[in-house]
Amino acid sequence: MTKIAFLGLGVMGYPMAGHLAAAGHEVTVYNRTAAKAEAWVAQYGGKMALTPAKAAEGAEMVMACVGNDNDLRGVCLGPDGAFAGMAQGTVFVDHTTVSAAVTRALYEAAETREIAFVDAPVSGGVKRAVDGSLSIMIGGETSAVDKVRPVLQAMGKNLVHLGAAGAGHAVKALNNYVSASGLLAVSEALAAAEQFGIDPHLVNQVFNTSTGRNNTTDVKVENFMLSGSFNSGFSLALMRKDLQTALGFIERMGTPDHQAAACTRTWVDAEGALKPGADHTEMYKFIRHAS
Repeated sequence: MTKIAFLGLGVMGYPMAGHLAAAGHEVTVYNRTAAKAEAWVAQYGGKMALTPAKAAEGAEMVMACVGNDNDLRGVCLGPDGAFAGMAQGTVFVDHTTVSAAVTRALYEAAETREIAFVDAPVSGGVKRAVDGSLSIMIGGETSAVDKVRPVLQAMGKNLVHLGAAGAGHAVKALNNYVSASGLLAVSEALAAAEQFGIDPHLVNQVFNTSTGRNNTTDVKVENFMLSGSFNSGFSLALMRKDLQTALGFIERMGTPDHQAAACTRTWVDAEGALKPGADHTEMYKFIRHAS
């Protein structure tokens, strides 16, 4: 059993922390909205704290799954941040999708306190967070990764150590770029087929039995897009944020970014056109209305 602090109980973090408790770990949670932490404790047991620093006190491992760069800085740094409550030799694990710059800065801040820093963003969406089958992309020193791997196995089925700190976040951003590109391509293809008079359900059936098959055609088209429910649980704003992170990484690497730049512009346009809080699968709605 490991004593763990878990920071951030959003749609992903809530079930992820639940799997840790179910695996027998001693979990203390922190959430910006305390009522969410209270609900988690009522459901899973464990404890809650009112600040990240208090949650981190006495923990062997601190995990965070928050919204963006600023949120992550907020739960790590300052007198109420997790680093202030962590002891030397402990490990901080970040599941948030953030920029490489923030990863590097927090890695260095942790290093000065003799805290190991592991970036371990996840992929698989809410469904796989709930059933404990997430893919986890890991960056960090081997010794630290070896410590956290048995704990991460409670939340994910595919754990890949990709390299030094920042490697996990880099691959997560690139993965989301590939995913967003696929959803955009499928949306444009379905809209064009529908304009021609072809049933989009039949089009997706063809995609799923041929080379056009991807995560969008498999999981999202029927469940969220053609059904009109648009309730996958992952917002369009978060997808746009992840795309901008990926584009920034590609630009820094100096590799071609034509597709990434065009894809990102379309997602920015969609966010501006759709209502606040739109689900990322509403890209299909945006494309249909634009056609």
